[in-house]
Amino acid sequence: MERRKSGNGNKKNEASSSVFWDGLRAELEEAREGNLYRSLRVAGSGSGLLNFSDNDYLGLAHDPRIVQAFELASHQYGVGAGASRLISGTSLLHEQLEKGIAEFKKTERALVFGSGYLANLGAVSALVSEKDLIVIDKLNHASIIDAARLSGATLRAYPHKNLSRLEAILRKSKDFRRRLIITDSVFSMDGDLAPLRELAEIKNAHDAILMVDEAHGIGVFGKSGRGVGEYLDVEDEIDISMGTLSKAVGAMGGFVAGPRELIEYLVNFSRPFIFATALPPPVMAACLESFHIIESAPKLRMRLWGNVREVKQVLLELGFKLGETVSPILPVLTGDEKKALELSRALSDEGIFVPAIRYPTVGKGKARLRLTVSARHTEPDLQRLFTALRRVRKLL
Repeated sequence: MERRKSGNGNKKNEASSSVFWDGLRAELEEAREGNLYRSLRVAGSGSGLLNFSDNDYLGLAHDPRIVQAFELASHQYGVGAGASRLISGTSLLHEQLEKGIAEFKKTERALVFGSGYLANLGAVSALVSEKDLIVIDKLNHASIIDAARLSGATLRAYPHKNLSRLEAILRKSKDFRRRLIITDSVFSMDGDLAPLRELAEIKNAHDAILMVDEAHGIGVFGKSGRGVGEYLDVEDEIDISMGTLSKAVGAMGGFVAGPRELIEYLVNFSRPFIFATALPPPVMAACLESFHIIESAPKLRMRLWGNVREVKQVLLELGFKLGETVSPILPVLTGDEKKALELSRALSDEGIFVPAIRYPTVGKGKARLRLTVSARHTEPDLQRLFTALRRVRKLL
């Protein structure tokens, strides 16, 4: 009798398992048919392709000074932190980097997370809950959306840069304990900037808190490279500043910067900080060196912006549509997912790596190539790109 029960249970489990896997296969096939299927491709060293897609805007990921700082720290500290920050994972280099970031951002304190994604997740989920309201730009990064959902707070999104809609939402927010406005400073798929000055005025008028994700602004915008807040002269109005260490800084990690009380609160209540193993000390050493370079070498930013202007001019002359970008992110708009894939593959055949960006990363019917420019790109690199673009523009 017991054996018969076990056998029936196995059959039921097999049927349930079959339904599960059949469902996954069906969804994958649907993605393929809709030109939305994704696969991993080697794009770095050894791929044979010239990369015009990464976020290493200043080319620091390959800078010999940063590589050397990493190597020296690995000999002294090893390659792993070994524990979370509140156990034994905090090294002298972690403290030095956080102090350096605070000085760089001109805030009281800063706290490093394992990634920019975790920085948003850790800050937002700790600071607000069911009693609170989060209002975001519809085109904010996925990490902000996921963080808002995880927090349990009421989430409202306003159409991209539609400030009248934002104000309308805030006018109806009297019953919430806290009101948190969150925005990207540079929108990662369109390359345009958030209206930070106007957002600051709105947050003051409605007694809200303004959090700005400077992931694509750090090292790129502002006289000192502090981001769009510095560029627009509105840093003092930003209550919470988030940034990454994996884009212009060229390494890995993320951070939150702001008042002392904010950082103390996150240390005590941010689960993605408390329960995650600390970043390796050599990564902290690399980031420290990178910030020294960003602060002391404005010529890197000048070279970056020179490359951006040159590539943007050629793209427009060739008839490509770029939207409203004012950053090193140059979205080549196609609209059609299949066309975006064809254009990306054609460029790959020419030795240029630029990926197709499709739903759900962008809205349906808003597919594009996301071309990014770096200070590391040489004039021969740019000419190679231009030659490829001239050959593939017939696919538009």
